[in-house]
Amino acid sequence: MRFLLCLLLCAATIRAADPPNIVLIFVDNFGNGDLACFGSQLHRTPHVDQLAAEGMKFTSFYVSSGVCTPSRASLMTGCYPRRVNMHVSDRNSAVLQPVSPKGLHPGETTIAEVLKSAGYATACIGKWHLGDQPAFLPTRQGFDEFFGIPYSDDMTKDKRPEVWPELPLMQNERVIEAPAERTTLVQRCTEQAVSFIERHQRQPFFLYVPHTMPGSTPHPFASEAFQGRSQNGKYGDAVEELDWSTGQIMAALQRLQLDRNTLFIWTSDNGAVRRNPPQGSCAPYRGFGYNTSEGAMRMPCVMRWPDRIPAGRTCDALCSTLDLLPTLAGLASAELPTQPIDGLDLSKLLTSGGLESPRDEPGMLFYMMDQLQAVRSGPWKLYLPLAGRYSNLSRLREAATAELYNVRKDVGELQNVAADYPDVVARLQQLAEQGRMVLGDEERAGSGQRPAGWVETPQPLTMSAP
Repeated sequence: MRFLLCLLLCAATIRAADPPNIVLIFVDNFGNGDLACFGSQLHRTPHVDQLAAEGMKFTSFYVSSGVCTPSRASLMTGCYPRRVNMHVSDRNSAVLQPVSPKGLHPGETTIAEVLKSAGYATACIGKWHLGDQPAFLPTRQGFDEFFGIPYSDDMTKDKRPEVWPELPLMQNERVIEAPAERTTLVQRCTEQAVSFIERHQRQPFFLYVPHTMPGSTPHPFASEAFQGRSQNGKYGDAVEELDWSTGQIMAALQRLQLDRNTLFIWTSDNGAVRRNPPQGSCAPYRGFGYNTSEGAMRMPCVMRWPDRIPAGRTCDALCSTLDLLPTLAGLASAELPTQPIDGLDLSKLLTSGGLESPRDEPGMLFYMMDQLQAVRSGPWKLYLPLAGRYSNLSRLREAATAELYNVRKDVGELQNVAADYPDVVARLQQLAEQGRMVLGDEERAGSGQRPAGWVETPQPLTMSAP
């Protein structure tokens, strides 16, 4: 009997030490108030709600930018966009456009490369948006497989026929469809994700699913099966199809008996953007996507890992997509990149929750393209006083005074308490200055900046001849 007990204990120890499979769903332009488990009254999201009930909700979880390209660059590298020069495009705009000579530098170490070094199979299924030239594609950045589109679905030939090619759908480095049929992208990406899990069930895997929806278009796309089903028009249809996709991946993990040793992460690249009604919701936060507001950068995040993450918990500690690379590297016993990164290992938060975070000390910096606009530490967020603050993607400028909010208690940022807490204002301004020294601010260079990748003669991605 003792011998059998020892065997069972040893087996349990081995299972606990096994590196987890990792599924990371990263939806596009999706607000905090769009999930039922985060307060939505319009959308039915039972599968993400189940992840939350069986795992942990993170309510102070930030992306590094309110815009697609820089946000995704940080997720991949654990670095602020300015550190890796992905904060602006080659045209000095907010995101990369088709046929850009610029992309994520091949010398940067991505989260996929970190996990691949530890024996993981890796796949990117969805929207990339870190460069569409061959040198910048996911398959050159640590992913074994890529299925999806190389940039946003609103960058289509019908919008700018004189400049942009047809929206390409790619399999690895080959265009398999142009223009991509956008109404079926979520469905086909889901099928590819399930297939990847089935084919790699006997080794640890990293499945990155940066879904293409709800996307940036005024009228988001959903497949025929979901059109007209929601209470919130085409946007709601897309949201509910994303939830269906989550359920399909969850079901595959359970069917293959992989779910208990899979860390499942669900979040968004930036907040919902303003559309003609119906539109997405960033409630209860102020603002929408494409700026440095809470609504733009404070994301819904759910993590589920049975037996490791307590079920039904909420964590309001400060954390970010910057922190995913070092956190997952630690869980996989993988080496960190040799170049400096900005992310921190927050694995203790996964098992304990709580309010204290290693990110409180360096703070969280909020950049709009090349301008530092705000900083958060602990419960406090300071919008910096600026003589000319970028107010939208066109770099319109307006003066801004210091605004301080306790965004843990005053989540809607209704009460500016800068005059009441001058010591907090001074401390956060010092954190901002420390950030400027390393990352820069507008025309001021930082000591820690690195170049982006660049090709001299970019070419459009087109269908190959049969």
